Amino acid sequence: MHDKFDFISPRSRYYGKITPDNPENMVFNANLQEFAQRVSVISCLETGGKLQPEDAYKQIKTLWKQLKRSKKQLGIGTESDEAE
Repeated sequence: MHDKFDFISPRSRYYGKITPDNPENMVFNANLQEFAQRVSVISCLETGGKLQPEDAYKQIKTLWKQLKRSKKQLGIGTESDEAE
């Protein structure tokens, strides 16, 4: 069963810098991969006619807002983060 999940929802390893006191980048990377996977599924459903374009747009917009919220909550891309 695990192999099927890996095939349907592959994950890439994280190549960024990880420190014990700053795991936010790795968490955001996981969120970003999940966003990309979900957008891919929604796009396929819309292309295949299983989902209306308006519904696909709304779902992707909701996912985008969740990703932006995650970025903000984790403090990714802030001035103090970029100074490092």
